[in-house]
Formats: sequence, structure tokens, C-alpha cells
Amino acid sequence: MPTLLLTGIVFVVAILLRQVVPLNTDVSWLLVVCERMLDGQHLYRDIIEINPPMAAFAYLPGVALARVLGVDPRHVIDAQLLLLAAASLFAVSRILRLSPALAQLKWRPFVIWAAAVVTILPMHVFAQREHVATLTFLPALAVYALRSNREPLPFWAILVAGVGAGITLAFKPFFTVPAALCILFSAYRSRSWLALFAPENIIAAVLVIAVSVGTYAFYPEYFTVTYPLVRDTYLSWSMPASVIFLNDATLVFAIAIVSVLLVRQKGEVDSLLMATMLAAAGFAVSFFLQRRGWAYHSYPMVAVALLAMGYALTGVVDWRSRRLEVASAVALVMAFGFGMLWFNGNVYVGPVKDAVAGLKPNPRILVLSGEAAIGHPLVRDVNGVWVSRQENLWIREFVRLTREKTLVDAATDAKLNEYLALERKWLIEDFRKLPPDIVLIDNLRDDWGAWARADAEVTQLLRAYTLVGSVAGIDVLRRND
Repeated sequence: MPTLLLTGIVFVVAILLRQVVPLNTDVSWLLVVCERMLDGQHLYRDIIEINPPMAAFAYLPGVALARVLGVDPRHVIDAQLLLLAAASLFAVSRILRLSPALAQLKWRPFVIWAAAVVTILPMHVFAQREHVATLTFLPALAVYALRSNREPLPFWAILVAGVGAGITLAFKPFFTVPAALCILFSAYRSRSWLALFAPENIIAAVLVIAVSVGTYAFYPEYFTVTYPLVRDTYLSWSMPASVIFLNDATLVFAIAIVSVLLVRQKGEVDSLLMATMLAAAGFAVSFFLQRRGWAYHSYPMVAVALLAMGYALTGVVDWRSRRLEVASAVALVMAFGFGMLWFNGNVYVGPVKDAVAGLKPNPRILVLSGEAAIGHPLVRDVNGVWVSRQENLWIREFVRLTREKTLVDAATDAKLNEYLALERKWLIEDFRKLPPDIVLIDNLRDDWGAWARADAEVTQLLRAYTLVGSVAGIDVLRRND
């Protein structure tokens, strides 16, 4: 009962945090995407989203349910993620209890720790795709551990693991790395290459193939329009190595792995700990391969590493005589704190909400900026309507970064100009189709005001608006009624 009570308290804290921590920018945008899809708009045609369809479909059931219930989708998504966290931990617990080799594990403190890692640690990246992908992957991680010991697995565990791993891989191809490492480990430790073709792996592969074929069949624009844009802009450049490798995520990961090695240096590393460490390392590789160093990209690596660290400490028998383990426990708490701070970072855009609120009820909003955090979750906070088909004018921003960070030849430069023209065309079409009540112009980042003034057609569209103020370099324009 104390374990259940303390775990419940962790979930209560997580619920309270959802009332305090702002809705994540990308999650807010994806809720808009889902609402438009339910209204009949077509993804990658009427809605321009940089990610594969799985990014939207992860939230679509929650948004549909919110419409039926008549509530704000963000609350349904929060509940959905907390229920997914509880279900994931329950499935992991049930799977691991099938193993006689793990029967002596001190489950109670670890369950409480795991609940904190998957519900409280995410902070501002709560409900991001990486958060969802981590939760769906955990049951597969437990199955890989038992598979490596050649222990029998019931069909329900295989099915949950296969579907969960498939969902994780469908989010991003980078997540293939942790799955591959765990599968190879299970084959090596079990001394059977047949483990490579275990049924959970087949299920995951079939699911990924089905999602890929479905994307090609129902969303061909992703391959003909969106992916070329992403390939030639977003994927063409990298953040500096210092940003990618020297950050709080890497620090927490290093603390966790070193602590595991120190605590278990004289003891046997069981299959679960080894699989968890390999998964953490695989997620670290996927984080580095994405070359951005952004906090939400690092959540799977940090979360799984902290799970490994907590699990390693559950094997300590006598805390009074083991100073090293006590020091590791202190390091565990510190690492968790560092992680919370890292995941609570956000782009500061000033009191834009206060400047917009009250100008007009349920305003239609357009933002001229490459910074998504200006418009999201602002538009949802003021019960507004998002005008643009894009989360932000990311093509211009990515083109700028591509030109700054890479060598651009004449042919590539011409292609980038075509992309800029395409985004401008989309912007003007959206402006005319649904004239915004409020326009926000970002003059702090890349001087969007000067860009608008230099474009005769955009300038003409903005003549119907009056400047009502500026906040943190962002001009607030209201349409003349």
C-alpha cells in the first residue's frame, strides 16, 4: 500500500505541474494540426508539417475525444499521457515479474522512481513525441531483457512489446539505434541468432512498414513536397559540436552511466540493467545524430539513463556500509534536478499574451516569424484561430541557417530561393483566405518587419492594420474594423 500511495502522489504532483508548466510549443501546434484534420483539411497539402504523419496521429484520438467531451484538447492529451505512463509502467512490471531471475528485485522504490522519471521529469517537454516514444518503448525493453535470458514470454507481452516498439520507430528513424542495440544484445546473450527474428521484432517491423506504405499511399505530398524541403534546409546543417555534446543532457547521461558502473563494479550486471544501459546509449546516439542539441530530443536518452541508474541502486544490500552507493543516491537526486531544469527551458517571447488578450475575442492570428514559440501556445491561450498553414515561417529560417552554416553553390541557392517563394505564396494565400484579426511581426529575430516592408504585396495586405504596441521586439498589429 505505501508503494501504491507514493506512486499516486507522484502522479498527483505530475497533474499539478500540468497546471503550472506552459503547454509545449510543438504539442500546441500539433493540436491545431489535428483539429484541422478533423475539419477535413489534408495533411501536407492544407497543413504543412515538417514531421511524418505519426507526429499528428499520436494526438488525433485525444483531440477527437476532446471534441466529443467539449473540453480543451490539452487537458485530454495530458490525461492521455499520464494514462499511457501508468499503462507502460504496469506492463513493464508485469513482464519483469515473469522472470525468476528478477524476482529478488526491490520493486517498490524503483516503481516510485520510474513513475517520477516518466511523469515529473519531462516538465515543459511533457507530451512531446519523444516523451510518447519513450513510454511506448519501455515494455519492449523489458521483453528484450527476458528474451536475452531465453525466458518464456506470453503472447500479450510479445504483442505489447512489438506494437510499442513499432510506434516508437514510426516517430523517427533515429530510434532504430536503441532498438537495434537491444535486439542484438538479446541475440548475443541468448546465444541464438533466431532472437533477431523474435515475434515482437516482426510485429514492430510490420507496423513500421505499414505506416510507411500508408504514408506513401495517403500522404504522397510528404515525399513530393515536405521531405525535399526538409532535406535541403533542416537536414543540411548542424548546430556546433559544443551545443550538441556539451549540454545538461550529456551531463545527466554521463552521471547516470558512471554511477551505474561504480555501483555495480563488483556485482553481476543482469540482463535488464544491460538492456537498459544499451537502450540509453542508443537513444544518446540518436540524440547526437539529430545534430541539434535541443532539450526535447534528449528526453529518451536522459529518462532511460536515469531508469538504469535507479535500477542499479535497487541492488544495494547495505546502505550503511556502502559510502559509494550513498554518494550515488545523492548524485541520482542531483541528476534528476538537472534534468528537470534542462527540460523546463523555453524560448522567452515576453508578455505577448497580455498584449494580445482583450484586443478581440477569439481572434484570428498570423505571425511573421521563424520562431514557433511566439504563436504557440498563445493562439490556444487566447482561444484564437491560427491562420497560417505552417507552425511558423520555418522555411525562411532554415534557409537562413543553411546559407550561414553550409557552402551553397549556385544550383542549391536557386533551389532555396524557390522554397522561399513557395513559402511566401502560402503566406499570402492564407492571409487572403482567412484575413487575420491580429498580426504579430517579429523584429527581434531576423527583422521580419523589414522583410514585410520590402514586399509590395505583403505591405498592401498590412495596410488594413494598425500598430497597437510592441513587446520584446514583436509588433502587435490589429485589423481596422
